[in-house]
Amino acid sequence: MKEKYYLVREDILPEAVLKTMRVKELLASGHTRTINEAVEKVGLSRSAFYKYKDGIHPLNRLEKDRIITISFDLDHRSGILSHVLGLMAEYGGNVLTIHQSIPLQGRANVVLSVETTRLTEDLDTMVEAMQNVAGVRHIHIIGQG
Repeated sequence: MKEKYYLVREDILPEAVLKTMRVKELLASGHTRTINEAVEKVGLSRSAFYKYKDGIHPLNRLEKDRIITISFDLDHRSGILSHVLGLMAEYGGNVLTIHQSIPLQGRANVVLSVETTRLTEDLDTMVEAMQNVAGVRHIHIIGQG
């Protein structure tokens, strides 16, 4: 059975679900060390925590674990790929893999897998900045997940 997700405003969620989220935040931040300590602090039973813990996540967390695959056609000149990688780092992208073809007719194709968890701007802004690098001929986002 396929899971369904809904975007729900916080003020209509049941108290136990909200407290479960608070417990998860306390544990993640290190303000509490154990589940027992955290559930006591927020006034939630352990059984309620275990019932809801895998079903609630902050929206920004769901958006974070993303990996994109980008294809670039680059002129075969020294420093272009380095400039693109530097821009990616400036925007908070974390390069996971690099695949580069042998340059043919003065151009090389480069495919990057990039973790976008910590991007400081939206993806379109980063791609536009890379498109403006001299020697970048084409950028195409192959996939996102």
